[in-house]
Amino acid sequence: MLELKGSLTHFSNPVAHRDNQYSASQQELISVAKAEQAIADIKKWPAYAVTPLHALTSMAKDSGLKALWYKDESQRFGLKSFKALGGAYAVACQLQNVLEERTGQRPTTMDLLEGRLKDELAEIVVSCATDGNHGRSVAWGAQMFGCGCVIYIHRDVSEGRKQAMEAFGAEVIRITGNYDESVRQADEDAKANGRIIVSDTSYEGYMEVPKDVALGYTVMLSEIVEQLDGDIPTHVFAQGGVGGLASAVAGYFWDLWGERRPRMIIVEPEQANCLQLSAKAGEPVVVGGDLETLMAGLACGEVSLLGWQILSNGTDDFVTLSEEAVPTTMKMLKNGYGDDPAIEAGESAVPGLAAAVIARQSEEFAQALGLDENSKVLVIGTEGATDSDLYRELTA
Repeated sequence: MLELKGSLTHFSNPVAHRDNQYSASQQELISVAKAEQAIADIKKWPAYAVTPLHALTSMAKDSGLKALWYKDESQRFGLKSFKALGGAYAVACQLQNVLEERTGQRPTTMDLLEGRLKDELAEIVVSCATDGNHGRSVAWGAQMFGCGCVIYIHRDVSEGRKQAMEAFGAEVIRITGNYDESVRQADEDAKANGRIIVSDTSYEGYMEVPKDVALGYTVMLSEIVEQLDGDIPTHVFAQGGVGGLASAVAGYFWDLWGERRPRMIIVEPEQANCLQLSAKAGEPVVVGGDLETLMAGLACGEVSLLGWQILSNGTDDFVTLSEEAVPTTMKMLKNGYGDDPAIEAGESAVPGLAAAVIARQSEEFAQALGLDENSKVLVIGTEGATDSDLYRELTA
């Protein structure tokens, strides 16, 4: 039996039921039909390629699971993160909106890519706050389409991640506060300077752009469905953060599979469990403090209001994971477990996998989450080594 050290907490969502209907208002946010345009557009981008879905058969066997699938986003568009899909797609949508407003004609994706609107695009500046990966996607999208870009980062974002965004031509501004404070600063400065905020976090009065970000993520989900080739997982373990990815996963699979959908389990750091606490309270709550965690991409204290509209009754379980499980899981993937392939996985990619393995080895958590020898578990490996120095340190 595979044993992985780490501790969990668990909250079972009292309003999540198998027979809950995916409502029309939820479908307005994420649905299979609404995803079609994003999928078609992103497949036209240069260097688009399907990322692997690894069947971790050795790990599944030694964990007492029937199947364990790992969607590997470590090489997505060379940006090493699934966020390459969301931020850049939202940039494209915002550029199309601005140019349609100015000219009366909506440009296509190819119009943006082929340089026909070079002068017009150069006058537009997009901006966001980030822990790293979303900002890299926005910066890359701005460079790909030819507009300006200003990124805000908080005090805990590594220098390596800052330089990665600057490499795509973005101006990067570091503030002294935390992530949520960087979101507010970016918004304030954008209003003062006529920039377009392209955030993956929705808040009061700002809902449309995060919808586009989440729709970009559905490319990955449509790939997973094709790669599963008719199989349907019994469980999905997805990382939390503000809830953007988790809501895309929950909504897309709920709309596609209905009552046959997998059990949806969100995993968060102990120090930044805004989704779990919101579920307990029955409404979005804010987690204060430094939110310091090794899982840097999940260090979020405020729930995405858009995401919460899906997650509030579409997430079955909310789990937190302790820090010590993260480096061990990263190393296990790097070295290849048993006959499983070697996988590059960053510190925010592995919480779902770690939580699934730890839960299965505990009688209490296995029972609470319905995990047994017939369970088929899907996890989303959201990133590779987005900070190479930190990756080397954690996997040494």
